[in-house]
Amino acid sequence: MDEMTKQRRQLLQAAAMAAFATSVGNRVLGDTAGQSSAILPAIHSADRTKSAREILDFNDGWKFLLSDSRESALHLPDATDALWRQLNVPHDWAFEAPFNRQAAQGAGGGYKPGGVGWYRKAFDLPAGWQQRRVRIQFDGVYMNSDVWINGVHLGKRPYGYVSFGYDLTPHLKATDNIVAVRVDNSLEPSARWYHACGIYSPVHLVATGRVHIEHDGIFITTPRISAARAIMDVQTELINTQASSAVTKVDVTVLDPGGQLAAHTIEDVVIQGGGRKTVRQSLVVSRPQRWDLDTPHLYKVVVRLMVEGQWVDAVTTPFGIRSIRWDTHSGFWLNGRNIKLQGMCDHLEAGPVGGAIPHELWRWRIDLLKRMGCNAMRTAHNPRPPEFYNLCDQMGMLVLDEFFDGWRQKAPEDYGKQAFAQWWQRDLSDTVRRDRNHACVFIWSVGNETRGAVGPELVRLCHSLDATRMVTSGAADPAAMEVMGINGGSGEPSFYKRPLPQKPFVATENPHTWATRGFYRTQSWFSHGTSGQGTTTFACPSLTPHEIFTYDWINPKDRKNRMQTYRSSYDNSMVRITSRRSWQLARDLPWFSGEFRWTGFDYPGEAGYIQGGWPFHAFQGGALDLAGFKKDLYYFYQSQWTSKPMVHILPHWTHPVMKPGTQIPVWAYTNCERVELWLNGKSLGSRAPGRAWDQLQCSWLVPWTPGKLEAIGYRKGQRVAYGCQQTAKEPAMLKLAASGERCPIITVTQVDQAGIMNPYAGNRVYYSIDGPARILSLESGSPNDDDPNYGVNSRAAFFGLARAFLQTTSDSGDVRVAVGAICGDKSLLTSHRIAIDVQSLAVRGAQPPRKFNIVYSTDGSHPSIAYTGPIHLKGSATVRADVFDGGKCVLQMSERFAPDAGLYWGKV
Repeated sequence: MDEMTKQRRQLLQAAAMAAFATSVGNRVLGDTAGQSSAILPAIHSADRTKSAREILDFNDGWKFLLSDSRESALHLPDATDALWRQLNVPHDWAFEAPFNRQAAQGAGGGYKPGGVGWYRKAFDLPAGWQQRRVRIQFDGVYMNSDVWINGVHLGKRPYGYVSFGYDLTPHLKATDNIVAVRVDNSLEPSARWYHACGIYSPVHLVATGRVHIEHDGIFITTPRISAARAIMDVQTELINTQASSAVTKVDVTVLDPGGQLAAHTIEDVVIQGGGRKTVRQSLVVSRPQRWDLDTPHLYKVVVRLMVEGQWVDAVTTPFGIRSIRWDTHSGFWLNGRNIKLQGMCDHLEAGPVGGAIPHELWRWRIDLLKRMGCNAMRTAHNPRPPEFYNLCDQMGMLVLDEFFDGWRQKAPEDYGKQAFAQWWQRDLSDTVRRDRNHACVFIWSVGNETRGAVGPELVRLCHSLDATRMVTSGAADPAAMEVMGINGGSGEPSFYKRPLPQKPFVATENPHTWATRGFYRTQSWFSHGTSGQGTTTFACPSLTPHEIFTYDWINPKDRKNRMQTYRSSYDNSMVRITSRRSWQLARDLPWFSGEFRWTGFDYPGEAGYIQGGWPFHAFQGGALDLAGFKKDLYYFYQSQWTSKPMVHILPHWTHPVMKPGTQIPVWAYTNCERVELWLNGKSLGSRAPGRAWDQLQCSWLVPWTPGKLEAIGYRKGQRVAYGCQQTAKEPAMLKLAASGERCPIITVTQVDQAGIMNPYAGNRVYYSIDGPARILSLESGSPNDDDPNYGVNSRAAFFGLARAFLQTTSDSGDVRVAVGAICGDKSLLTSHRIAIDVQSLAVRGAQPPRKFNIVYSTDGSHPSIAYTGPIHLKGSATVRADVFDGGKCVLQMSERFAPDAGLYWGKV
């Protein structure tokens, strides 16, 4: 390479990275291309003044009113909003509300409300924007949103799961602009599960020049890929809003994953005044680095426009080079490798914080599934905000991108009833255009368990916008789909007696099993009451002749119906098929591309016919619970889907009312060659996991005796993994851990005096924050704790665990949290010993010494007795405690202890 060519490449590369920084807004700047500091700052400075594209965060400083006030003309600039609540978006007002048996979303929506909310935000135009085109972009608003700028109505979008935007330009002033948004969830229930209410995803302002790239107007494909090179086609839609024609240079630069120049082309085009033009350019990328599950390499495709010697627009698109293929006989292929889809379905609102999910918690959710071995997610049953797809691109997670739940009414007031017929073409088109450059998106899904003649039209529209991906559905008009997607039916024995599918097949929603973290039953349970092999259910024999576990959340005779139960963690609580058998079928049948389990996380809602209704408010089908705690099922999938040595024992080994010698089924999930089980230092023999569904775990029958149960995993004769369960005494203290930066997660474990987790502990945990942070949610994973989880500073632990999800409110400043609980056996079954434990945890920055002074009472009166050590209760009591830090009361705690205060321990 001669010196002139080398310098040209360096300048192109530096200019492309400068355009990348500018195109994503003021937040991204720096020597990310790896070029010399002498070149980049100058380019950055020039481009930041000449480029007409800036993207500004528009999330802070909104005002909010939960009220339907059409008659008050709240959209007008001079409307009174001085008394409105001030907040930042994303925001979900339904999540903030307490659980309410009469709430509008009903059991299907987890007993949360709907209603009408108004948002208003005042702003001045940034300097230099007066001659630019300005667009407001909403990543997600649920639902029926109307938007005004300075009193002018811009439009309405009924669907709550699409991104959309409006041109503000003709209506803007230099100062004192008012954006008003009305969000109408007055018609409920509008979904079959819990849905957010409000502006639940980020908002941005986008400023461009008069000649600019259309929103979502870049489409990148790689029609030919080999080890030597990839052909990359870039299609760009251009708009000229000025009156005169514009001679425009369209410059395309491709940077490789390391920031080095990979390809470049430039073309001159003429765009008529007030016109549009689509430009197609082709480039060659040598020795392409593939995007894959473990190596999610991303290129950056930078498209810049120059008019009259000035760069007037620039858009950067991360893009992964990869090949996908479906085969009727062998399933799914990625980059020439036949892989099984190890998938999870998930509702957007699953997990601990409702629909307004911070970026860091999106990453946390995806990472937990990735560590389990999951390689694909189904966006059941609607698209996600853009940041979700960005993260899946970066983390190597495939996405089955689903647009709609129904093509007609399925919930009383859902999108299928309100707007589908009028809006589906616009909503599908906007979403395909938005998502089609994402490497993670490997297939489109156009519906779920619905019917209608519109199926073929949906497929055709997908292909008119993106011919590179096939189309499926979750059991919606399978004949019209290119890939057959079957939901629960793929878990029925009769499905496997039919002729093989004549097109590629994937189980889009299977299996359907349940588990409550830490809860066990040896008798198998089917939701429809069947108990053995049939045309719709696979047999799942019970593990013992009679039930050996007796604890429960309530006396069984007080249940309203048989569905109001916690569900066993032995993988023996299901609709049709166990998780183990379902995976065996997916693993062993070549034409079976894989499965998407229902679900990855527990989620609020669908609590009526499936969970029996109030007080149950959540669906328990996840491999992780609402708080993100791992269920035993998580480790089953990890044993099948990952290679790093692991072993996990179930059940726990604390059984206070069990008769000594009772035979307890003990399982070990492992990916080791064999596992040896030990009880109190004595070997109980070794087992090797098998291939059949009921041999995927190592199994023993172990006579109950307290102590220490250990599992040692071996490969090639070497000890490579270890698991342990120990018998715990009554809860005596807290064990704390913190993770995360912008959204710290505090994990609380209730342990006995020896530090062993008590798996039944349910004492209320209290939190006091010192520093710039707030509590987003307090969550324990309980499916039926109807105490509020927002706007409070305490919530009960569930089966020994609790979490506080925080969000920092400033980029600087130390954050520390005082965490306390009045610990003990709530039902006084095993002990009357009560201990008060308070600890301080540094979440960010320094942790100066803190000495807490505690006073308490045992009769429910105002605390006045100095706490010096554990208390022994003579009988039922309400213990109260006040906690002081340097004279300031930081916690006021209370806990009731009585035979009826904890779990039910009688006969089942």
